[in-house]
Amino acid sequence: MQNVLGCGLNSEEIADIQRLAESAKTETVRDLLLRVASLSSSGNGIPSIAEDRTYTPAEAAKRIGMSRTHLYKLLDRGALPFHRVGSHRKIFASDLKAFEEKRHADRIELAERFSCERETAAAVDDEIADLL
Repeated sequence: MQNVLGCGLNSEEIADIQRLAESAKTETVRDLLLRVASLSSSGNGIPSIAEDRTYTPAEAAKRIGMSRTHLYKLLDRGALPFHRVGSHRKIFASDLKAFEEKRHADRIELAERFSCERETAAAVDDEIADLL
């Protein structure tokens, strides 16, 4: 992924961004500028992905942190959209981003469900202990 903003900013430039953030008229602009300053001061830039960029399955797998084999299974099941260029599969950046967001939301939902089940099990255990 290419970092297009915040690369090579010195501490004075980062301080300028922070001052601009504090003088911003809207909360949205202030938050955006503070985020830019934070990422820049930690040595990171602001990542940019062109929406029309395409990834090979190997690139996509590396980007989202899974094996290429597993990614191919997801493509075969239709869980992740792709198109063909000749005999090669290509994945649009926007589709990969949507997949990542859905995957993240699914993980949060699953964690919340397990948390509720643990709380219910603990309550049942307490009731049983009280009866004994």
